[in-house]
Amino acid sequence: MKTLATLLIILPAMIFAQHQPIDLFIGTYTNNGKSKGIYVYAFDPATGSATLRSTAAANNPSFLAISADRKYIYAANENGDGEGAVSAYAYDEATGRLSLLSQQLTQGDAPCHVAVDRGGTHVVVSNYGGGSISVFPIEPDGSLGAISQLIQHTGSGPDQSRQQAPHVHSAFFTPDERRIYVQDLGTDNVHIYDFRPASADGPLIPAAQPVAKSSPGGGPRHLTQSADGKFVYLIEEMIANVLVYRQQNGRLEAIQEVEINEAGFAGKNGAADIKLSPDGQFLYASNRGDANTLAIYRVNATDGTLTKVGNQSVLGRGPRNFNISPDGKYLLVANQNTDEVVVFSRDAATGLLQDTRHRIAVGSPVCLVF
Repeated sequence: MKTLATLLIILPAMIFAQHQPIDLFIGTYTNNGKSKGIYVYAFDPATGSATLRSTAAANNPSFLAISADRKYIYAANENGDGEGAVSAYAYDEATGRLSLLSQQLTQGDAPCHVAVDRGGTHVVVSNYGGGSISVFPIEPDGSLGAISQLIQHTGSGPDQSRQQAPHVHSAFFTPDERRIYVQDLGTDNVHIYDFRPASADGPLIPAAQPVAKSSPGGGPRHLTQSADGKFVYLIEEMIANVLVYRQQNGRLEAIQEVEINEAGFAGKNGAADIKLSPDGQFLYASNRGDANTLAIYRVNATDGTLTKVGNQSVLGRGPRNFNISPDGKYLLVANQNTDEVVVFSRDAATGLLQDTRHRIAVGSPVCLVF
């Protein structure tokens, strides 16, 4: 049992730790000359401000993932013409610097998403232009080995202007990491694979339910999941809806579809990212195009369904990605087309957002990772 004297020592240390800056990694597009690569900022949870720590030069590191031990960063280099790649970096927390360890071609154009398992065994890359998934083993030093699996999707969707072929947009591990969900915008499919890192045939194996359908012409882009994996929330880029699935015995069943936009909206859509708050009580979804808003929903704790709370302007254009600070106090939006990250404070009771007036000026920000 802790004595009062011990508590008086521990509690200030805990409070101090909670207010220590945390590192924020920003992926960007560099092909327009506005940015240099990956940016590392120290984000202050006490104030919502950020200070640049380092920059790592890279070509179009549009999406990032961090290893569970925070020693390595993996970046999808969203290049075309056969130059799509994935890069591995060692991260020095003391200096904030990234050091390139290795780079591998993904054998698919325009890789736009990267995921790493908590065990640190594999990196999974989604090739939008190639319509494929590339899997790489992680070496003991954090670098990437040669590609071990390349899965090519086939098919198309009803919108022939956008869905003439497969366009794999993201891959997310389930909370227990027994499966991975792969979103294909071109075919309106969520592909489901069992994840078996030790399998000699490759770690991704089609699950008993290999595909869950989304809305026709919806364009699956990203998803997020409840902490227990019972509910899955899919954002549909082309129609700007959120589709809710219930997961039971390894199978997904669609139970609700809700709109992102405010009533009466008739502009162009480009729904992009979706996140649950750390406490799981609120869900946020962004729409680009003519909307440039975040939709805010309250999550029903019993059945996982959503109730719209409201819409928040992102105070910029092109909210391609956003993230919530680990303590849930802030929501940061990467406004790609206005070259800045907008920092909102978040009300944990209502889910609503308020502008902190803090901005991070960076060219074409497209991914935020804490």
